[in-house]
Amino acid sequence: MNIQIRHAEAKDLISLTAIYNHAVTHTTATFDLEEQTLEQRKKWIESFNFDTYPLLVAEMEGAVAGYACLSPYRSKPAYARTVELSVYVDPAFQGKGVGSALMADLLERAREAGHHAVLAGITGGNGGSVRLHRRFGFREVGCLQQVGWKFGAWQDVYFYQLTLDE
Repeated sequence: MNIQIRHAEAKDLISLTAIYNHAVTHTTATFDLEEQTLEQRKKWIESFNFDTYPLLVAEMEGAVAGYACLSPYRSKPAYARTVELSVYVDPAFQGKGVGSALMADLLERAREAGHHAVLAGITGGNGGSVRLHRRFGFREVGCLQQVGWKFGAWQDVYFYQLTLDE
């Protein structure tokens, strides 16, 4: 199936919000506990600088199938070339290559932007995300134990890293 990757646009707001809110209510992929409003997600979309911190959308079968983004890791100047990566795929499109297509495109853009290290925080039990990141060369570099309380249990967050210019 054909997957098109492009920058997110205002017209994607409803789809991106629905994908994210599904993750909020059904998974530990995010530690948000309440669904986000369209206004909150609109401000989130507007916060991206597409040259340095892109927000990409994958389209498949005429629908938004997922999205991925790069965000600043931390605000201190020495972290300027380190970014955090996030990938979310609509459950209806999981297992169809959407995550891989987004990851490949996003990592290429990270290289073009001059980023050095890409980090991903993956909650324990998210085997699909671990496999995706490992397929692209990420390696586990640490674990923060019991740092998030969601669905009545403490959640661990494993950090994965890819160094781009090794």
